[in-house]
Amino acid sequence: MNIYVGNLSWQMTDEDLRNLFEQHGTVASAKIVKDKVSGRSKGFGFVEMEDDTQAQAAITALYDTEVLGRKIIVNESQPKPQGGSGGGGGFKKRSFGGGGGGGGYKKGGYDRGGGGGGYNRDY
Repeated sequence: MNIYVGNLSWQMTDEDLRNLFEQHGTVASAKIVKDKVSGRSKGFGFVEMEDDTQAQAAITALYDTEVLGRKIIVNESQPKPQGGSGGGGGFKKRSFGGGGGGGGYKKGGYDRGGGGGGYNRDY
């Protein structure tokens, strides 16, 4: 079972996360998600436990407990739905198109038109 762990302390390491869950069973992997540019923790991670019973026990025992000064959130991780990522992309395209095309085009068009006029005057 894959387990989502949120509201983690910035100081927590992958090894700390593994040790926390190993108290409740065998951990296949433990990884804190980090920012690609800065390398800093994003404050959440995932733990994979092979035995579902042990994983449920870990979720129950660790949910809303304080670790390194923060109350962590522990839930069974839900896989990304196949249509969900496409739907999310579609949503982003629509909101971008609406904002860029709707508000941005009309309002921005006028603003840019003024700027464009300035550009044409430079010619």
